Amino acid sequence: MQARAKQRHHGPALLILDLISEYRFEDWRSILAAAQRVAPRIARLRHRARAAGVPVIYVNDAGPHWESDRTRFVERARASKARGSAVVRCIEPAADDYFIFKPRHSGFYATPLAEILSNLAVKRLILTGLTSHQCVLFTAVDAYLRNHELIVPPDCIGAPSAIQTRHALFVLRESLNASTPQSPHVRFA
Repeated sequence: MQARAKQRHHGPALLILDLISEYRFEDWRSILAAAQRVAPRIARLRHRARAAGVPVIYVNDAGPHWESDRTRFVERARASKARGSAVVRCIEPAADDYFIFKPRHSGFYATPLAEILSNLAVKRLILTGLTSHQCVLFTAVDAYLRNHELIVPPDCIGAPSAIQTRHALFVLRESLNASTPQSPHVRFA
């Protein structure tokens, strides 16, 4: 999270979950493949969000060694020998984007995310990233419980298998009332 104060927004926020990573975990190959598929679309959505003045919030697993140094973490993940360096270079956060670490699946669990959203007066969340059936879904459940409206572009979420994403989308639509337009159709107003 940035140290300087940001203005209240009163619109949506774009959340990018778990794309900045060294991909040092079980199933990393299939998860990295999913990241490579969705990263360019998320990058285009992020560009549109920034142009519309929508806050961009990166929410990431800290990896095997918990730390709170965003700069070092991103540098390690984008290093030429890092597994996900191409993904990180495609979707790398800007200096004025929010960036928080999470210890578990949900972006809300033991993080300042709820406070950031409250301070920005954000009611609508656009969720993107990995993995659709875990971190995206768990974050969406916690957001729903906090009365946030949800937008989850199916072309901007990924998992090791397509069936995991299809199941997550079913729950998102049927249980959490999420809107699921393709990313080019997401509106920020």
